[in-house]
Amino acid sequence: MGLEGYFQIATIITSVALIVSVVLQNKGIGLGGLGGVDTGSVFSARRGIEKTLFKITIGLSVIFFVLTLVTVYISQ
Repeated sequence: MGLEGYFQIATIITSVALIVSVVLQNKGIGLGGLGGVDTGSVFSARRGIEKTLFKITIGLSVIFFVLTLVTVYISQ
């Protein structure tokens, strides 16, 4: 397995972690939030674990984006 394979595996792991973090964020707002239905509160203050989960989601999305770009660059 070459370097490209390692980056592909890292991208898959990061994407699964990103999906889990997004689902965990939506878990707190009920089933309507999973379908995209507005529950009435557009802006809400994030505190404690919600704030940490929000920052983790942002970090994972940046890592996913960078890994995707590197994988495409290496595969050419």
